[in-house]
Amino acid sequence: MKFNITIDRDEDGVWIAECPAIPGCVSQGATKQEAVENVKEAVALCLEVRVEKGLPLTVETL
Repeated sequence: MKFNITIDRDEDGVWIAECPAIPGCVSQGATKQEAVENVKEAVALCLEVRVEKGLPLTVETL
């Protein structure tokens, strides 16, 4: 599966990456690349937890 992510920088210069299709799936990193790698791991873990809890894997985003 492929997911869109958003990447933004906060006021402290930390990169924040989020997967809008998976509620609560957010990560961060000191660099943009680190944030992307971290959110990939977060996506996998979030999907695993959602399967275990019987939740839908994703929500519709527009």
